[in-house]
Amino acid sequence: MSTKKKIQEEVEVLEEVTKQHEIVLFNDDVNTFDFVIDSLIEVCEHTLEQAEQCTLLVHYKGKCTVKTGEYSDLKPRCSSLLTKGLSAEII
Repeated sequence: MSTKKKIQEEVEVLEEVTKQHEIVLFNDDVNTFDFVIDSLIEVCEHTLEQAEQCTLLVHYKGKCTVKTGEYSDLKPRCSSLLTKGLSAEII
């Protein structure tokens, strides 16, 4: 096997292993800014500033990526956001 082919295969495996997913939070007309901010701090471990910025982006843009990582880490976080009545999905 050529060195170039071997390196390419290693890169493909590494990309597969480290594939990142995102939790996207969507705007709604139900939850208050404070509730969304508190939820992001609790569930996504945001700082106050991160949570405020994400909440403003969700409000004005309609959605925002609030957490990036491996699916196994994001799934329970997304479920917690949904349980709180927020609209979110993993992409």
